[in-house]
Amino acid sequence: MTIAIVGAGLGGLALARLLHMNGIDAVVYERETSRAARGQGGMLDIHSGQRALREAGLIDRFHAIARGEGQDMRLLEPDGTLLLQEDTPDDAPLERPEVDRADLRDLLLDSLPEDMVRWGHAFTSAGDGLLHFADGSGARYDLLVGADGARSRVRPLLTGARPAHIGQNIVEIGIPNIDRTHPDLAAMVGRGNYWVLGDGVSLAAQRNGDGRVRIGLSFYGTGEDWIAASGIPFDDPAAAKARLIDLLPGWDSRFTALIAACDDTVVPRPITALPVGLTWPSRPDVTLIGDAAHLMPPVGEGANMALLDGALLGLALASHQDDLPAAVEEYEREMFERTGAAARMSADIQALLTSPDAARKMLAFFQPG
Repeated sequence: MTIAIVGAGLGGLALARLLHMNGIDAVVYERETSRAARGQGGMLDIHSGQRALREAGLIDRFHAIARGEGQDMRLLEPDGTLLLQEDTPDDAPLERPEVDRADLRDLLLDSLPEDMVRWGHAFTSAGDGLLHFADGSGARYDLLVGADGARSRVRPLLTGARPAHIGQNIVEIGIPNIDRTHPDLAAMVGRGNYWVLGDGVSLAAQRNGDGRVRIGLSFYGTGEDWIAASGIPFDDPAAAKARLIDLLPGWDSRFTALIAACDDTVVPRPITALPVGLTWPSRPDVTLIGDAAHLMPPVGEGANMALLDGALLGLALASHQDDLPAAVEEYEREMFERTGAAARMSADIQALLTSPDAARKMLAFFQPG
């Protein structure tokens, strides 16, 4: 059988790795022209997804690039009150280490034969066992796996469900080389995650492996038109940062100083999600993994679920090499249950973040009882 994987994200590459290990023919088709065609985002908290890396024989190499100190957590209120500070001992187990998404993607790519990933192949449609790409080329397949993310082009082959806005808009900013350029702010943020939760607004600062601190300002209870109506001039970074500070009245000056210190990268990100518990009737020739199957609010589960999807689909295919329908059904049955539970938990956390007194409620979540 020939497996066609559309999308060279974490899930697609984990699947490709498991198939390669089991001698199953597979090709990953990626619309980007190379692995370095664009930035891959910030840090990931990898916990349950470590099982996928063990199945892929990559756990030791993962531990070599993971940042245990990224498990540090500081939780504050907008007036500056520190509610929680957790500093990870140097010898602590890597239960939820942070890893740079680009480093993890490179780890997976480097574990594959070079010709297994076909760059510059933008998928447009499929049918009757034939893929079609934007450049007019095509390819045969026995099983098509959509690993192509939130705006999946493969998903419509299985379901009419589409991601919907969840009432959250994020503005992403950041400080490069913070230890050198702003050592006082670096000390404040610490080594891991720094979270300020207010009513309807949050600031999440996170250390990256390259010395950059990525900051996401989330505005909850906002609609799809909020970005256009917010008054943030995204084409004027200095004015955009000033407007963001204006949107945080009463916040401690240390937090607004973080915003003022950021560089000229100011990126709006509307947040969408698929319906919780999404399923579809199983087909023997098409399935989905990762955000294509179960896009969730960004609370730390998406990358882990994608890695597990890829690994567990690979194991199912290896166990049923003469019975594609059985392999797909086995994978989907487990995936629907696992990711449905993760999506419900993510939705509960999202509801907590949007509620009044979110910081105190999050403290109770981290320290129950």
